[in-house]
Amino acid sequence: MLVRNREESLIKKAESRIADLTQLQDAGLICKHGDFFPSVHYPPITMYSPITDEELFSGYTVAEDGLFDVYAHIPFCLSRCIFCHYPVQLGEKSAEKDQYLDALEKEMDIYMDRLGIDQIKARSVLVGGGTPTYLTLNQLNRFLDFFVQRLDLSTCQQFNYDVDPVTLIGSEGIERLRLMKSWGVNRLTIGIQSLNEDTLKKMNRHHGVKEALASIENAKELGYQVNIEFIFGYPGQTLENWIQVIEHAVSLGVDEIQLYRLKIEAYGDYQGPIKRVTEIRPDELPTLEETLMMKQVAINILNEHGYYENLRRVFTKERKHYSHYAHNQCCMLYDQVGFGLTAFSSLRDRFGLNTQDFQEYYSNIAQGKLPVNRGIIRNREEQMRWAIILPLKNRSVWKSQFERVTGVSLNQVFRDKIEALKSYGLIVETDQEIELTELGKFFADEVAQQFHHPDHIPFPRDAYAQGLLNPYAHSNP
Repeated sequence: MLVRNREESLIKKAESRIADLTQLQDAGLICKHGDFFPSVHYPPITMYSPITDEELFSGYTVAEDGLFDVYAHIPFCLSRCIFCHYPVQLGEKSAEKDQYLDALEKEMDIYMDRLGIDQIKARSVLVGGGTPTYLTLNQLNRFLDFFVQRLDLSTCQQFNYDVDPVTLIGSEGIERLRLMKSWGVNRLTIGIQSLNEDTLKKMNRHHGVKEALASIENAKELGYQVNIEFIFGYPGQTLENWIQVIEHAVSLGVDEIQLYRLKIEAYGDYQGPIKRVTEIRPDELPTLEETLMMKQVAINILNEHGYYENLRRVFTKERKHYSHYAHNQCCMLYDQVGFGLTAFSSLRDRFGLNTQDFQEYYSNIAQGKLPVNRGIIRNREEQMRWAIILPLKNRSVWKSQFERVTGVSLNQVFRDKIEALKSYGLIVETDQEIELTELGKFFADEVAQQFHHPDHIPFPRDAYAQGLLNPYAHSNP
């Protein structure tokens, strides 16, 4: 009875978001059909034109401090998760993994040659995938050996790894954790996704709750900073079983808890199976209203237990616990280099994206070319949009930083947009910065998209109401 009363109380508190949704749809901020598009890059990653590596590096010089944030991508998984929108190779594929590691090592050498440097001076490091720990211990050691050799880690603030629970359990999992620790890895994001057995099965995850919990304990015992992530709005989820998941999560003593809303339409290079699943069984998908209430319920539970939003979608008890890689790239707008299939590089006023095709990746590198095939050299207007969208979405826009990367005062541009967002209580402005309010944080992706160029707005003009916050209105800086 007490559990039921608590669930009812949490759900009641979350219902206020429905009124916010209606108001902001009428204002044009949120599209009429309620779908969303994550603001991860600007322009969005599906909207880049072809570019060569020669074009990408033309006129580029390494920053004065010589520092980069570094990403490496390992695109292999044991099985396909239904929600995943990334191209990966499935199954053991040991020979393919060796071929890929060969190419990845050569890619780093080609990249350093393009930059005219002997080592990459790392500010932070992230290894992701796929499942980047889905390598044998020998392959993992080989990767970390050649990878770290090419980095100067003397100024590295944090070495992150995205990990799968199954790769961290049992004697081999413990050995893998020790191996990564010996190479300097100190922060892990564990893809838990749910602590509900039925939901995990619907996701086609190859672990259950028991394995997820064991992986967290092993990582904590070996002294890692631990971030665990969850997906909400998934078919079969209810407000009640979602509450149980988050109540369990806050009891685990991890440093960070991260929330993701399910995205059905692809936002990258691959359409995940989730679209077909929801077409076959549409009744299992939570409604838009239920999905938003799941998010608010989770925020309320997290706050009750001392977890507060630190970096967008990431909740921590201490300010110091966050991804330096994400903060540096999205908030500070520092130069970042990426290696591997679908990896990207964000370099001051330009962006390059690697191919999503394995054979093209191997072929380019064999020819001594980088596997970049799409990207942009931003003009003055696009640079201004980029410099406000990413920091606003993820933390806040410091006016001094905006002027540093654009040469323009933020007090002189986007004023109609800024005033409109202020009038709806979505942002606040001081002499030093612009940041999201609590309401703005809840709808952060849509607020950030107010500053998109019309060519890069996720949905067509008629998908939005003709209110003050229609993203196509006041589109000029």
